[in-house]
Amino acid sequence: MPLTPDEEQKLEELCAMSFDFARQNDAQSLAILLQNGLNPNLSNHRGDSLIMLASYHNSIDCVRLLLSHNADVDKPNDKNLTPLAGVCFKGYIEVAKLLLQAGANPDKPNAMGLTPVDFAVMFRRKEVLELLQTTSQKKLGFFKKLWLRFC
Repeated sequence: MPLTPDEEQKLEELCAMSFDFARQNDAQSLAILLQNGLNPNLSNHRGDSLIMLASYHNSIDCVRLLLSHNADVDKPNDKNLTPLAGVCFKGYIEVAKLLLQAGANPDKPNAMGLTPVDFAVMFRRKEVLELLQTTSQKKLGFFKKLWLRFC
């Protein structure tokens, strides 16, 4: 059934609100939308999914909620970054734990071949790196270990 232009505009506004809810950790409002059919893998114009935005903004309650609705934990955005890569940049250990428990891949490369592990090394997120290494299939190379030691 096609939407009228007015209905289409209202739908776009509702989707925009859902992204704000994810960023602001408003799990209660986001839950209402998800319970009424909102796609947990909805993405914005930059390819950022709800779980990407919730993860990047440390919205732990929304991350849990989205995971409970089977959001794709490794869904990349238009820059081919996953939620876990964003968390490694920011250093949010609790969100990283949730994503890894849900099956996020710490070894998934972006278009430049960089993985969440690489981001944790680059941004000196030692605690996050130690967590990632518990599920990573790759060992840290000599230069990455050296970099961490002197940073």
